[in-house]
Amino acid sequence: MKIFRKVFFIIFFSAFVVSGQEKSNFKPYTVTTTFKKLKKKYPFITPIKPIFSNNIISEENVVYKKVDKTKLMLDIYYPSENKNTSFPAVLLIHGGGWLTGSRDNQQIMAQHLALKGYVAITVSYRLGLEAKYPAAVNDIKDAIVWLKQKANKYHINKDKIAVLGASAGAQLATLVGVTADNVLYTTDKKTSNKIQAIVNIDGIVSFIHPEAAESKKGKASMAGIWLDGEKEENYKNWKEASPLEYVGKNTPPILFVNSSYDRFHAGRDDMISILNRHKIYNQTFMLPKSPHSFWLVNPWFKEILHYVVCFLDNTLK
Repeated sequence: MKIFRKVFFIIFFSAFVVSGQEKSNFKPYTVTTTFKKLKKKYPFITPIKPIFSNNIISEENVVYKKVDKTKLMLDIYYPSENKNTSFPAVLLIHGGGWLTGSRDNQQIMAQHLALKGYVAITVSYRLGLEAKYPAAVNDIKDAIVWLKQKANKYHINKDKIAVLGASAGAQLATLVGVTADNVLYTTDKKTSNKIQAIVNIDGIVSFIHPEAAESKKGKASMAGIWLDGEKEENYKNWKEASPLEYVGKNTPPILFVNSSYDRFHAGRDDMISILNRHKIYNQTFMLPKSPHSFWLVNPWFKEILHYVVCFLDNTLK
C-alpha cells in the first residue's frame, strides 16, 4: 500500500509539474502585449482602441454555458437604433494557439461591426490547458445554438449568422463552419448549429497538409497539447480537427485575410479550389509585409475591417 501511494504521488506530482510548466511557458496574449511586441519591428503601427458610442448597446459577461464549475461567457454588442428589427450576427472567436488569449481581443472588432449594423458577439471557450480538443469546438457550437435560442432578445436574424476567427480562432471558426450538425461534435440537436458565412483571418485549415508547420519534433507544440498528442502520436485528432477534410458543396461562403507568412495559409489554396469547383463564393486578401497578429494593430486593422464588412454585407445582407 505504501509503495502504491508513493507511485501515485510521483505520477500525480509529475503531472502537476508538467501542467504548471505548460502554463508558465505561455505568456498572456492581449491587444496590449501584441502592440508592444510588434512595435519593435514595425515602429509605424498604432494601437487599436475601444469605441465609446451611444449607437452601440453592450451586454457583457453573459453566461451561455456551464461545464462543471466553469462558466463560459460572451459579450454582445448591437446597434442601439431600430430595436424593432433583427440584424445579421457575427460570432467572433479569439486566437492564442488554442491555449491562451481571451474574448477581449475581439472586443474592438465587435464594436466596429455593431456600428455597421451587425450583432457582434465575442465568445470565450475552454482553452487547451483546461480541456483538450474537441471541447473548444463543442463550446463554440453551443454558443451558436444559444444565440439562435436567444435571437429575439438580442435582435438577431438567426438565419444570417457568420463566424469570424483570427489565428487559432480562425481554424476553430472554419472547423465550426464546415461541420454544421456533424455527429462528431456534441451539441443541442433540437437547434441547428449551421452558420451562413466564415471569416478566416490568418488561420490554417489543415493540420496534416504538407504546408502545415504546427507539429514540433522533440518538444510539445501548442497544437499537440490541444489535440492531445503530436501528429505522429494522435493523427486521428489532427486530421479530424482539420477543416479541409469537410469542405464540399454545403460549405458556407468564406473570406480569407492573410499575413505574409506562408505557414498560416496551410491548406487554404486547396480549400479554395474545392469551393470554386462547387461555385461557392469566396474571397482572399493578403497583406504584404504584415506580421501574424496584424489584426490587433493599425494600419492593418482598418484594412481588415473594410474587407470583413464588404464580405459580410455581400453574404448576409
